Amino acid sequence: MTSNKYLLLATCLLAVAFDSEAQKKLFTMAEATNGMATTLALQSVKQASWQPGTHRFYQVVKSNGNDYWIGTEYPKSTTDTVFSLKQLNQSLFGKDSLKSIPALSWLAKDHVYFNNANNLNKGTFNGKTWSWEQWLTLPDAAENIKVDKSGNIAYTIEQNLWMVTADKKTLEVTKETNTNILSGGQVHRREFGIEEGIFFSPKGNLLAFYQMDQTMVADYPFIDWLKTPATIRNTKYPMAGGVSHQVTLRVFNPVTKETVVLQTGTPKDQYLTAVTWSPDEQSIFIAVLNREQNHMWLNQYDVKTGKLVKTLFEEQHDKYVEPQHPLTFLPDNNNEFIWWSERDGFEHLYRYNTDGKLISQLTSGNYEVNEILGFNKAAHQVIISSAKNSPLEKHLYAVDYNSGKMTALDNEAGTHTATVCEDGNFLFDVYSSAEVPKVSVIRGTKTSFKKELINSSNTLAEYNRPQIRNVELKADDGTPLYGKIILPLNFDSTKKYPVVVYLYNGPHVQLVKNTFPASGNLWYEYMAQHGYIMFIMDGRGSSNRGRAFEQATFRQLGTKEMDDQLKGVAYLKSLNYVDANRMGIHGWSFGGFMTTSMMLRHPGVFKVGVAGGPVMDWSMYEIMYTERYMDTPKENPKGYADAQLYDKIKNLKGKLLLIHGTDDTTVVWQHSINFLRKAVSDGVQVDYFVYPGYEHNVRGKDRVHLMQKVTDYFDTYLK
Repeated sequence: MTSNKYLLLATCLLAVAFDSEAQKKLFTMAEATNGMATTLALQSVKQASWQPGTHRFYQVVKSNGNDYWIGTEYPKSTTDTVFSLKQLNQSLFGKDSLKSIPALSWLAKDHVYFNNANNLNKGTFNGKTWSWEQWLTLPDAAENIKVDKSGNIAYTIEQNLWMVTADKKTLEVTKETNTNILSGGQVHRREFGIEEGIFFSPKGNLLAFYQMDQTMVADYPFIDWLKTPATIRNTKYPMAGGVSHQVTLRVFNPVTKETVVLQTGTPKDQYLTAVTWSPDEQSIFIAVLNREQNHMWLNQYDVKTGKLVKTLFEEQHDKYVEPQHPLTFLPDNNNEFIWWSERDGFEHLYRYNTDGKLISQLTSGNYEVNEILGFNKAAHQVIISSAKNSPLEKHLYAVDYNSGKMTALDNEAGTHTATVCEDGNFLFDVYSSAEVPKVSVIRGTKTSFKKELINSSNTLAEYNRPQIRNVELKADDGTPLYGKIILPLNFDSTKKYPVVVYLYNGPHVQLVKNTFPASGNLWYEYMAQHGYIMFIMDGRGSSNRGRAFEQATFRQLGTKEMDDQLKGVAYLKSLNYVDANRMGIHGWSFGGFMTTSMMLRHPGVFKVGVAGGPVMDWSMYEIMYTERYMDTPKENPKGYADAQLYDKIKNLKGKLLLIHGTDDTTVVWQHSINFLRKAVSDGVQVDYFVYPGYEHNVRGKDRVHLMQKVTDYFDTYLK
């Protein structure tokens, strides 16, 4: 009798548990695609910033339908309301023009500005209140706008560069009539860490800028199908093995109106990166990289004459070197700086002087340094983030640049991202992990001070989410490979399930990290909610694992990476609940290349593939990226032939869907068009879908359409 009562109670409790799970929601496709950035976004500190020269932390908060800019002094934690959106609107426009407080940028301790549709507005603190003025209106066509702390402004219009001085004098820096000679914009197609083409000197007295001559590069046509009749827009797209553009660095003096060209030498199709002003404004340092990308010279140039002062040092490697960071000078020091290098196999920091003498290696070990965040001058420390604890996590450290002693600044598992106040005594840290959605805290770097600002609630708590397991496999050389397997809802190990492998596996990308959500992507969870197993793994060639891990794919893109992914396939097939006859694969960009490669070079492994924006022939991809990892087609004909996919179309077994944006300036549309032409010629059926007007990826609301298209294809042919 008693045992029956316990059995009845246990049954009831189990029923309640099942009912509770049953009442939890499933993700809609919109939520799975864009939810973490919209309706399911985690609570965050908005517009976090440190006031220069202080320990005062600023943010935007909303209360009673109004936005407020507030500042908090640390460590006292006293908070003041600086101004409201209503006050800002009335002060500048006399009406409610702005709907929210715009992104504010600090010019100095008591000055901020914001850009509203090329209208620059400035705020000034007089010791008691903030006053606002409409500072400057730039031309509608102005792009690449750079506002310097000195009050000088530079921008581009078409191929030319303009400057507005602090006293509002407009100067025409270049007067090029050739539309293929561009000044002040990005060069080398954003490779080598290049994000801008305008470099004000430390005090704003001089302006350095890239000038790129791409006259010699062949035109590549892009068609605007949204106009009737359609129109052609030609752009310059240097392809592997072809003629490259030529770049120089120039220095403009707004007082003399003269421009000096730095004499960076020949051959002219070399790459110029890591551009850095000396603190005294007398020199510029440039990492000059040969086109082969296996030899770099760190050079110093005189800004008055443009002449080479000296080569501080060189770096060479039989595969490639990849300088991606400018020099970081030590505080109040004209002669010593930090240099990033992979010379010992991992990205680490080195202390040099301007004579080119190595003073010390600041960090070392089998891990990557990820960022330099700031300095604590008084403590002789540089504050960094790195993967020292684990390649799946990012943590914060203070490194003594005299002794090299490394001190951890956080102790919570996961991925930490931080901004540091000017003197380095406090930092704002936002972290998450598989179990922690998002926590925002202020930390002391020299004390145990810690102030939690927001511990974000789990916006996914009401959803019926799948089980996620971490996986560690071994490459054929014994290298650990990290992955995740996501199991279907109501998982039953006695059943057989279809599997979709999502992959990228290319340089500079890491998919598997200890962040929230643990899956890494809600679409993976959506698929698991609808009966699929999802599998994601970073193979050799991907980032944050050191030089040997990335360079394993050198001259043979799509070979070692597939070997590693096939280790994942073997693991999946070893699981009795995986249906080896219903395996699918999906990826975009490099992942699209990998997907198509897998379907053609290892036919029959996957029943269904969906490839987005795929590279089909590396000889048609851009010079900088391709020649780094593959050399030229002439130097490496076998590598290009093995990776080229047009002649392998007859190998296809199963269903393959290709997706491409018509305006893709990264992987040009011709890649998949040529693939289709060869498929027709070979009598092979493939499926195809284009996104008119989209470039390399589909963003915003239309991404829901894309992911529904991908999901429907798997539902039709795999499920």
